Amino acid sequence: MPTSVSSDPAISRPPLLRLLVLFTLGTVAVALWYLTSYSLRGDDNVRWYVEETGCELSQGPCRAPLGEGASLTLDLGAEGEIRALELLPMSVALEGVEADSVVVDFIGRDMDMGLHRYPLARQADGAFRGEGQIPICTEAVMPWRARVIVTSGDHRLGSGFNFEVERSRL
Repeated sequence: MPTSVSSDPAISRPPLLRLLVLFTLGTVAVALWYLTSYSLRGDDNVRWYVEETGCELSQGPCRAPLGEGASLTLDLGAEGEIRALELLPMSVALEGVEADSVVVDFIGRDMDMGLHRYPLARQADGAFRGEGQIPICTEAVMPWRARVIVTSGDHRLGSGFNFEVERSRL
């Protein structure tokens, strides 16, 4: 009498093998997310400049020299505290550089919080303005960095400003 052999793969796979397959698929998904996030930032050909020391974005505009007499000034429109999930009326003023476009990125300093990029529109007065928002914070106070990237022809210049965000009270 012939013995029946099960051809159902779900029955023949041990539970540990299923766990390893799921773990491998999860690892691949995380790696793809990280690579996509990194490539979308597009900051590999930006010439970075150090911001002026002692400036607090929560207290008012901050300035950064961009070399050869050029500079940028970032204002988040905050009045006292920068809070998560509140709209920020952002403004970037430029001196000594003619820009084609300006974007502001918000990046978590201590943990990867994803890409939060806000393009600003040129205004009649020459400044670039728009609105941005810090996403929900997982901690009561979280350190962030605002990176301003200025595109001028084939050149990209940028600077960053550190600040802290308090979680919004519900």
